Amino acid sequence: MTATTAAAPYQALDAWIDQHFDEEVAFLQALVRVPTDTPPGNNAPHAERTAELLAPMGFEVERHAVPQAEVQAYGMQSITNLIVRRPYGPAGSGRTVALNAHGDVVPPGEGWTHDPYGAEIVDGKMYGRATAVSKGDFASFTFAVRALEAVARPTQGAVELHFTYDEEFGGLLGPGWLLKHGLTHPDLLLAAGFSYEVVTAHNGCLQMEVTVHGKMAHAAVPDTGVDALQGAVHILNALYALNIENRKVLSEVPGITHPYLNVGRIEGGTNTNVVPGKVTFKLDRRMIPEENPAEVEAGIRTCIAKAAGECPGITVDIRRLLLANAMTPLPGNQPLVKALQKHAGEVFGEVPPAVGTPLYTDVRLYAEQGIPGVIYGAGPRTVLESHAKRADERLDLEDLRRATKVVARALHDLLAQSA
Repeated sequence: MTATTAAAPYQALDAWIDQHFDEEVAFLQALVRVPTDTPPGNNAPHAERTAELLAPMGFEVERHAVPQAEVQAYGMQSITNLIVRRPYGPAGSGRTVALNAHGDVVPPGEGWTHDPYGAEIVDGKMYGRATAVSKGDFASFTFAVRALEAVARPTQGAVELHFTYDEEFGGLLGPGWLLKHGLTHPDLLLAAGFSYEVVTAHNGCLQMEVTVHGKMAHAAVPDTGVDALQGAVHILNALYALNIENRKVLSEVPGITHPYLNVGRIEGGTNTNVVPGKVTFKLDRRMIPEENPAEVEAGIRTCIAKAAGECPGITVDIRRLLLANAMTPLPGNQPLVKALQKHAGEVFGEVPPAVGTPLYTDVRLYAEQGIPGVIYGAGPRTVLESHAKRADERLDLEDLRRATKVVARALHDLLAQSA
C-alpha cells in the first residue's frame, strides 16, 4: 500500500466534512439557541430539539427521561438523556466507541457583548453559552460519525452518541444514570474537550454546604445575641488557611498542580439592624488524583468543627452536596490516545500532549465502570480562551472543523482494529 493510498480515507473524510461544514455550523447554532441554564435545569426541551435535528440525518434517537421525582430531588427540573446507536457489523465484531457531550450549562451571567443564546458569528467565532462547553461537541461528534458512515463505511464495531444533561450537577443523572440502568457499556469513551490536548486524567471535586447557627438580636443590643456571621468568618479564615498547605501538595500528573479550596457562595442575615442568626456558605474543594476523598472530607469537617468550637454559642450543620472522584488513566485508553494524537498532529500541525486537567468531568463515571476514556473535542487551548462559564463564551469555527476531522479519522482507525 502506498502512502497516497493509505492517506486516501482520511482525505476523503476531511473533504466530506469541508463540504458539509456550513450544515454543521447551522446545527450548532440551532443547539445554542435553546437555553439549558442549570440551575434551574429544565433541559428536556433541548434534548427534544436535538432529537428533532438528528432525525433528518437518519439517526434513530433513544430518549431516556429520568423520572421526575429523581430529577426534582436532585435539584433540577427535567432531564432527558439521548443515545444514538450505530452498529456496523455483528454484535461483538469490533469495538463500541461512545462519544459523550453534555448540553447543560451554567447561566450566562452579566457582561455579555453578544446575545448568549444568539449563536452570532463574528470574525470566524461563534458566540454563545455552550458553544465551547460542550454543545460544540454535539456538532463535532455528530458530523464525525456522519462523515465516517458516508466515506469509510465501517463493517465492524459500533459508535454511540451520548448526549446528556446534568454535568453541572455532577453527572449522576446523566451518564451515571445511563450506566446504572445498564443502558450502555461501551469499550471506549471519548468525551467533549478542547482541540489542543488529549486529557487522560482530571481532578476530583468535593462540594459542601455549611450552615452556621447563632442567635438573632437587635443591633442596638448585640450582646443579647450570637453573631453567626462572625462565627462564619472565623470558620472561613480557618478553611482558607488550609490553602497554604494545599499549595505544598503537588500532583505528579502533567497539567494538574495542587489542591485548592474555594468558597463560592455566602448568604445570611435578615436586615442591616439585626445580628445575623444564621449564615450559610458553599465550598468547593478540588482534589488531585493522588488524594483520598474520604480523608479530604474528614479533614475539612475537623477544621470546621474546631473553628466553630472556638466561638461560644456557635453551632454548625455540614451537608455534602457533591463528591466527584478524580479520574486516573486506565491502561486501555492507549488506542484512543494514539489515534487522537496521530490525527491531531496531521490536521493541526502539532501533536497534542496527553495531560491531566484541574476540572472534573463526567468521564470519571465511565472510568469507575472500567471503561477507558479520554477527553478531546472542539475548543481552544485553554478554558480561559474559551470564556467558558464567563461572558462571551465563543468557539473558533476552524477549531470545530479541524476537531471534527480528527474525531472522524480516529473513529475510522479504532473501528478498523480488532477489539
